[in-house]
Amino acid sequence: MSRLGSIGGRLYRGEVSFDFVGRQKLWYKISGAILVVAVVALLVFRLNFSIDFKGGDVFKFTTTPGAHVTQTQVTNTVTAAGGGTTITVQQTGSSGWSVQTPVLKNQRTQYAIQNAIAAKFHIPRNQVSLQAIGPSWGSQISQKALEALIAFLIVIVLYLSVAFEWRMASAALVALLHDIVITIGVYALLRFEVSPATVIGLLTILGYSLYDTVVVFDKVRENTAGLLATRRTTYSEAANLALNQTLVRSINTSLIALLPVVSILAVSVFLLGNGELKDLSLVLFVGMLSGTYSSICIATPVLADLKEREPEFRQLRKQIAQRAGSAKRQAKVAVGKASGPGPVTEDEAEEPAPDDEAAPAAPVTAGRPAGGSAGSRPTAGPRQQPRRPSAAQRRPSGKKKRR
Repeated sequence: MSRLGSIGGRLYRGEVSFDFVGRQKLWYKISGAILVVAVVALLVFRLNFSIDFKGGDVFKFTTTPGAHVTQTQVTNTVTAAGGGTTITVQQTGSSGWSVQTPVLKNQRTQYAIQNAIAAKFHIPRNQVSLQAIGPSWGSQISQKALEALIAFLIVIVLYLSVAFEWRMASAALVALLHDIVITIGVYALLRFEVSPATVIGLLTILGYSLYDTVVVFDKVRENTAGLLATRRTTYSEAANLALNQTLVRSINTSLIALLPVVSILAVSVFLLGNGELKDLSLVLFVGMLSGTYSSICIATPVLADLKEREPEFRQLRKQIAQRAGSAKRQAKVAVGKASGPGPVTEDEAEEPAPDDEAAPAAPVTAGRPAGGSAGSRPTAGPRQQPRRPSAAQRRPSGKKKRR
């Protein structure tokens, strides 16, 4: 068996355990710090929406293979032809280029930019494609995406409330909102472009993150089914065991899902250039990492906190703590008796001595009275007087008492 499989088996049996639930304050602090950075980045830098959301014109062309073309040359050419100063130039592939401009006022300016690009880089004018996108279409996409996100969250909460309970639904919703804010914050901080493919990827990672959370919650429900009847462990301990039992599965699932996403991201960035494929793979990569973290370190600790607030589980925790304290005291007493007399504690000093040890016997020497001759060896300390045998025990065997 592989080492990873061996660790998974030991985690499932409870031989090895990582206290994720017990360290919830640490996870909350880490997530809080990340969320603060994400919110500040969103407020300061805002999202960098693509042309599909804000509208504009896109000019695409391919230069002659081997021609030395720089981004500065393309920018200066389009700006001089009337494209404005707020343009975005991206290289697609080895010799392809994409230029995004604001919405141009008339077709004459569009034709002027096409002619300028064709003359500058020595290509036919019909090879400079033009795509005009109005801002109304982008606003419709934004509205539809927001409606889809709200509907998704409502359906998820209803399903989890029916299939599990409302506390599990609340914990899953907290984890989902955690993933959404972190992903949006990363896009705002690193100035990644938000396109329709990004919205599709965002909805995809929410489903993936929820799948991992539901797997953990199903195991939590199984481990806590008869918890109040057995009264052996607390809810947090049972939930942490379920989290450890599904830990290897969550890690394996995340790694298997991330490998093709990383491959697509690398190919789209280094070989194909910027495009829809890069936008989709990028949001999947960021969201999967955040979703894996939230399903392990956020969803289950939040669920344990909500359940521990219930009176029956609060009373269960007190009883288990009292039982553990009593067992600890008994273990200390047993260890003290096994190791012999040691330093006298306050409790031991207050205990009265037994009756046979209350008054020690007078020191005597064997065969001599207490005040023996001067030549007798001094005794080492007080000794108990041995019991004197009875008359029947002193009488030799076979002899009877004379009358």
